[in-house]
Amino acid sequence: MAEAGAMMYMSRDIKMETIFGDGSSQNTGGGLAGSLFSAGKRLISGAGLFMTVFQNAGGGKETVAFAAPYPGTIVTADLSQMGGTLICQKDAFLCAARGVSISIAFQKKIGVGLFGGEGFVMQRLDGDGLAFMRAGGTIIRRDLAQGELIKLDTGCLVAMSPTVNYDIQFMGRIKNALFGGEGLALATLEGPGAVWLQSLPFSRLADRINAARGSSQGEGSVLGNIGVGNFFGGNKS
Repeated sequence: MAEAGAMMYMSRDIKMETIFGDGSSQNTGGGLAGSLFSAGKRLISGAGLFMTVFQNAGGGKETVAFAAPYPGTIVTADLSQMGGTLICQKDAFLCAARGVSISIAFQKKIGVGLFGGEGFVMQRLDGDGLAFMRAGGTIIRRDLAQGELIKLDTGCLVAMSPTVNYDIQFMGRIKNALFGGEGLALATLEGPGAVWLQSLPFSRLADRINAARGSSQGEGSVLGNIGVGNFFGGNKS
């Protein structure tokens, strides 16, 4: 199953069907109410109301391929090796094996919700199959030991194990927040667990394109990239 519009090509005997929600309610007998609840959760988490299911209707091996809507890298995660659950940014999900459910992961900490780059809502993937996520630039996977901590730009998180503690650390000096290009805060990830990081978040790419087009100020402005938006959010949305 995949996000609507994610399919790139498919071979002869692949059949496709559009479903409401992620199909998890069909497996549990939830009926229409279950489908509405599933679709509502997906909508809140940044996904669409509909998904597409692809099935091999032939007797041999068939192929279906998917593509992200912007240049980058596709990350593969085997949920059976991740304890059955993975937390990812709200627009990261691309496709997964049938039976994987996509729901909401709320950030309970105020600081993370306001300054974490992803807001209060992230995506939660549950199941025991393969899941694929889209990300920008180069992907780095880090397997954090118990108590091991890394700090990162708030937009560079792609996904993490539910055992990882996600928090925010505010910049100690106003000069760093004003001129350092990272905004008011950095994200902190503390193990144990696996984390995936991206070198080029789409929001950063979009900001650079807008800046190059001169949408905020004319070419050669003495202000450069310094502005109210950069002060509060760094180079991210």
